[in-house]
Amino acid sequence: MTEHTGQQNMAAASKTLKVVKMGVMVAISVALVYLIHFPIFPVVSFLEYDPADIPILIGTFAFGPLAGLVLTVVTSVVQGLTVSAGSGLYGILMHVIATGVLVAVSGGIYSRNKTRKTAVIALVCGMAAMAVVMMGANMVITPIFMGVPASAVWDLMPFIVGFNVIKAGINGAVTFILYKRIANFLRR
Repeated sequence: MTEHTGQQNMAAASKTLKVVKMGVMVAISVALVYLIHFPIFPVVSFLEYDPADIPILIGTFAFGPLAGLVLTVVTSVVQGLTVSAGSGLYGILMHVIATGVLVAVSGGIYSRNKTRKTAVIALVCGMAAMAVVMMGANMVITPIFMGVPASAVWDLMPFIVGFNVIKAGINGAVTFILYKRIANFLRR
């Protein structure tokens, strides 16, 4: 075997291992949704907290924002077809948008300077971006899928914003606490 072939085999094994680790993060994310989900505000019980974004954020910090977006889409589809099937295409779409914004912003900032301080800044910026983008997404997408007037969605906007800030805040804080403990395993 030549040195070049050996390097190609090592690169292929490394890529395969990364895909396996990302698959594990998707599986953990879906399992967490199955095990843990509850409404934050009883008035809008359909807005349920779940920790699905924690493994996605950890994967984003370990592998980069593009990998985070892949994790988001795969997790959203698997979750939407299994444990959250009741929300259908609407749930998949909203999860992709919300978590996609969270990981793109957080991962983009963190990938430039991987320090604890940058992680906090990245997670806070991701949380804020998610809350803002989901205001618009809910105003446009929810009336279409739910057949309700935009004014009805607007009336719920304090709950929608609060939900997104709380969900992203909890998931970001847990990610911050766990990431360094898990990062070495993921990078091996």
